[in-house]
Amino acid sequence: MGTSQQKISDNVQVDDMLPPEPVTLSQAFWYWLKLGFISFGGPAGQIAIMHQDLVEKKRWISERRFLHALNYCMVLPGPEAQQLAVYLGWMMHKTWGGIIAGTLFVLPSLFILIFLSWVYLAYGNVPAVAGILYGIKPAVTAIVLFAAYRIGSRALKHGVLWAIAGAAFLAIFAFNVPFPVIVLAAGLIGYMGGKVAPQKFATGGGHGKAGKSAGAALIDDDTPTPEHARFSWARLLRVALAGITLWTMAMLLLVVQFGTQSTFTQMGWFFTKAALLTFGGAYAVLPYVYQGAVEHYHWLTTLQMMDGLALGESTPGPLIMVVAFVGFVGGWSGALFGPEALFTAAASAAAVVTFFTFLPSFIFIFLGGPLVESTHGDLKFTAPLTGITAAVVGVIFNLALFFGYHVLWPKGFAGVFDWVSALIALAATIALFRYKRTVIEVIAVCAVLGLALKIIL
Repeated sequence: MGTSQQKISDNVQVDDMLPPEPVTLSQAFWYWLKLGFISFGGPAGQIAIMHQDLVEKKRWISERRFLHALNYCMVLPGPEAQQLAVYLGWMMHKTWGGIIAGTLFVLPSLFILIFLSWVYLAYGNVPAVAGILYGIKPAVTAIVLFAAYRIGSRALKHGVLWAIAGAAFLAIFAFNVPFPVIVLAAGLIGYMGGKVAPQKFATGGGHGKAGKSAGAALIDDDTPTPEHARFSWARLLRVALAGITLWTMAMLLLVVQFGTQSTFTQMGWFFTKAALLTFGGAYAVLPYVYQGAVEHYHWLTTLQMMDGLALGESTPGPLIMVVAFVGFVGGWSGALFGPEALFTAAASAAAVVTFFTFLPSFIFIFLGGPLVESTHGDLKFTAPLTGITAAVVGVIFNLALFFGYHVLWPKGFAGVFDWVSALIALAATIALFRYKRTVIEVIAVCAVLGLALKIIL
């Protein structure tokens, strides 16, 4: 018996020393599709799923190469988990591999959000739906506050970064400074700080060192860079030209079809800018999306924005997919195709918003992938990210206060304080901070509480 077990153990070790069989594009397609349906838990959870699947189980890529790619994605604006999927797909199966991986990472979430957004707008006044949303809104406030804490606990390592976070909070809270200005200022401070006090700004962009090897991988530590991933100026120019051309053609199509002042065209331009400002994750860009979508363009209301964030938290895919909800509500409320085609207009707007939000992520990976080695760990790239991440903490804290105000005083300070919402928000905060419950669990319980209260009251 002992000899048999020893043979099995030896076989496992021998197998681990050999890389797995090459993966076909078809096999990769089905994996990325599955990931699109199970990628809950925000960027940390999504990255953890990919690491467990692709590094530990399937051994498509080594730990060190995986972290190498992740560090690059962390420096970029945009959803790092989706960009990591694009990068890994591109490394394995060239451009089409990256397109398939990145698209399937968000496509299931888009369809689910379109369906949930339709239910929300068509049946949002039904008591059961209203009760669920009543319970979820206080949870959203707690979730955003927890996001500020989670990012801050990692990013604010000393007084200089705390000062940047405090300045960013005051800038947006007291002076209503536009989010892009805060991002640019924080990035500039980080860049200069990296030169003047490098030890203070050397904390950004990393995810730790590579751990214990899971065995030989298809793309291993010493695997030569594939031909399509090698840097050349000619390739860089071709990719840049292709990306700019694709964006320009899509924008011109909207302008020719609907005009420069149409909601579709405005959405395309606005969410292109948003995509270039999402340093630090989705929570970082939400204030900018709020400023534009709610206050400037009036595509939706503050409470609708909070409801959309709750829906985005409860679906797979990157949280930035909440922009699809923004587009859907804007297309519906604007009746862009007339009162008889509300769903068609709303779904079209959601698709437009999603396209322009994620297109830059694909371009960044295809454009900069070959430069990963030269950017990894380079302070001139990571120091601005450190400054921006610190500022993001202050901006997100402001967002939590803003949401809390609208939940607890739904009719303003002159109105009645909502004690029930306050208790739900307190319970959600305790669940997140003290008992480490997941966002999905907190939203589910608060939704049930809201529904129960609606039935009882």
